[in-house]
Amino acid sequence: MLNVAGIDIGSTYSKAILVNDKREILGKAVRRTGFKLAQAAEAVFAELLANAGLERDAVTYVAATGYGRYTVPFRNTQLTELTAHAHAAGHLFPDTRTILDIGGQDIKAIRIDAEGRVRAFRLNDKCAAGTGAFLEKTARYLGLTTGDIGPYALRATNPVPVSSVCAVFAESEVISHLSNGVPAEDIMMGAMVALGGRAVQLMRRVGLEPGYMLTGGMTRNAAMVKALEGNLKAELHVAADGLGQLNGALGAALLGLRRVEKLLAEGKPIAPAASQAAAEPATRKRWSAITLARKRIEPCRAGGECPVAIPAKPAPLQAAA
Repeated sequence: MLNVAGIDIGSTYSKAILVNDKREILGKAVRRTGFKLAQAAEAVFAELLANAGLERDAVTYVAATGYGRYTVPFRNTQLTELTAHAHAAGHLFPDTRTILDIGGQDIKAIRIDAEGRVRAFRLNDKCAAGTGAFLEKTARYLGLTTGDIGPYALRATNPVPVSSVCAVFAESEVISHLSNGVPAEDIMMGAMVALGGRAVQLMRRVGLEPGYMLTGGMTRNAAMVKALEGNLKAELHVAADGLGQLNGALGAALLGLRRVEKLLAEGKPIAPAASQAAAEPATRKRWSAITLARKRIEPCRAGGECPVAIPAKPAPLQAAA
């Protein structure tokens, strides 16, 4: 039995999923990333194993993706988010051609072909008003938790526009609406409509091809899905059972399984990376100009070759008596 884990270390959440050689899902896990990425990878992997009821050595292969993929110490391989999302989208909904992934710190628009390969993509990671973090900030101003955003916004009867394209000005606009007595749910839905409009603009830049799919944490937000569909004038594919948020991890796991099958077919060994706990990072000596300046200058060699060195800093001049 082959069990392959896909781990997606995102800026806000770390996601993990485990599949077997029949491409059945054995377990899932999602948790906050924090600032210690290697520890986040260990924690989400441990939670995944607990949810699947398996020991660490039962995992054959680990494929990592996400912006923190290189920090997963026990990975066998790493994949870009684009490749992982594209492959999982094609697996879940074969007619998918345009993917929108809304993350905490960026938004990705991806166009894929019938084989699930990336044909074009655009990324917005510069403007905070065009990311999921913008909605979280708006929610905090309104006294809402992240989980309350969607249900609360669906109560809106007259969404107000939040038209500023800069997050700082948008926050001021939200405060202005509140001071004018606009209901909080109308402000929240207005923020989603604004974010949806920016996201669809990004999708247009890769070429809007029917067969639209939404991935990322926003798949859990029914109000955001509604805002996007209203802008697109079309329905979005949204994976059930929380798989939309785990789309990148699923793609990594499926691609990792394909890699394992290829290695086995070629008779090549598979390193059991997953069974090894995260090692402590090696202490690195940092380069320092001061360290170089304190080095002694070596004499020239017999052949006339002289090493390059920086002389030590001279002693300060003494004041004349």
